[in-house]
Amino acid sequence: MKIHAINSHARKYTNLDSSSSKRMYVKIVVMTMLIILVTAVFCLCFFLSPSITTSAYAQGNYGLKTFESRDLVIDLGNGLKTEAQLTLPLIGEGPFPGVLLVHGSGVADKDYYVNSKIAPFKQISQYLSERGFAVLKYDKRGVGPNFTVADANVWGNVTFDDLKQDAERALDVLVKQPEVDPNKITIIGHSEGTTITPRVAIDNPSKVKNIVLMGAAANNTQDLVYFREVTVPLLYAQKVLDRNNTGLISISEGIVDPIFNFLTRNFTMLLNTLTTNETNMQLNSHKQQNNAIEDGYMSITNELKQKLIEQAKALSTIIPGKKCIETGGCPVWLNSQYVLQPNMDIIGNVPHSISILILQGGNDTATPLQQAFLLQQALIDAKHPDHTLITYPNLGHGFHRQSEWMPVLEGIQSYVLADLFSWLSDHSGFSGNATVINFNASSMEPTFKNSSSSNNTNDQLI
Repeated sequence: MKIHAINSHARKYTNLDSSSSKRMYVKIVVMTMLIILVTAVFCLCFFLSPSITTSAYAQGNYGLKTFESRDLVIDLGNGLKTEAQLTLPLIGEGPFPGVLLVHGSGVADKDYYVNSKIAPFKQISQYLSERGFAVLKYDKRGVGPNFTVADANVWGNVTFDDLKQDAERALDVLVKQPEVDPNKITIIGHSEGTTITPRVAIDNPSKVKNIVLMGAAANNTQDLVYFREVTVPLLYAQKVLDRNNTGLISISEGIVDPIFNFLTRNFTMLLNTLTTNETNMQLNSHKQQNNAIEDGYMSITNELKQKLIEQAKALSTIIPGKKCIETGGCPVWLNSQYVLQPNMDIIGNVPHSISILILQGGNDTATPLQQAFLLQQALIDAKHPDHTLITYPNLGHGFHRQSEWMPVLEGIQSYVLADLFSWLSDHSGFSGNATVINFNASSMEPTFKNSSSSNNTNDQLI
């Protein structure tokens, strides 16, 4: 009987639990339906609201739009056109100080696209437009969006003169925009753009108030190509791969070393260019079988250096009948760069009415830090009254973090953008008591700089 009573008791509670569960289930269903209904109404109101649009929401962390943009088309002449975009502050009708962005070498669209997360000109244009500037950026001729070649014939035959002319056409478009103050125009050039920008300023002194050179070149491009393609890989081989100071590197180690492959444009491919007719190059021990190279050793100064020199020369070798779609640049363009006067020989011709800012990364392996010092010396020699140099230890050519050899794939560091804005605001007639707060990258201590103050220091080193 006790067992039966216990079982009955258990069934009784089971029945009670079942009834309670049904009531609870009904409540949950009703509450869920109410939540779905309220959420749907909220979303509908949000997306239909005239003050907050989906495009505005995508531009900020909190759905607040801080700048606007307008797509343009620039006529480059001879039936060739390119797409451009003007970014503007959201509030105010202007006229705003204008900024023109000029790319570095290689395939570059208006955003200077690297990948889905890195687009330096998009970063600069948004940063400056949020802070009061109108910024114009444009696609290089023959280039499509997202690091693509749109017209191989145009891209394969572009020259330095073409690119300078394109920058001047873009400058003309910028000064004609109704929101832009034509008396407050700055041209910002990066890398190859630092060879274009001063020449545009020299030839158009009435249109340009300031120029900014980021990752600046002083020497001729041929010297810089040799440095990047030959000198830097050799230094890595000597300092890192040749641990025993024998003057040799292990081929198998070189093949798997990611930094060495980055610096040599793929070490395995470099090895595969070896031919039996190269009497001045003999590998100590290596075999090629099924495109796999077995272990052996290579002389750094005799063998590796020669192959790197040959690879660098191939970059400017024109092959008749071959279309060039190289994203880094084509032989026609490179040869047009090789015959230019070095930047350090012409920078002193920039009119004294035009202020100059040079930004340079301390670990830049494309245009090394010494390039900026040479430009600064040339400006001092020319007695240019207003030029500023800011250097950044541990940053590379794209103003991202970089070791001695290898960059971190990321955008421009925020404190570089803050320095750029601070200098531009000082040199663009911004008035009032606007204050820029910069954080020291190492100490994280804030430093304050009044953007209404004048900065005409010739040799400012930071």
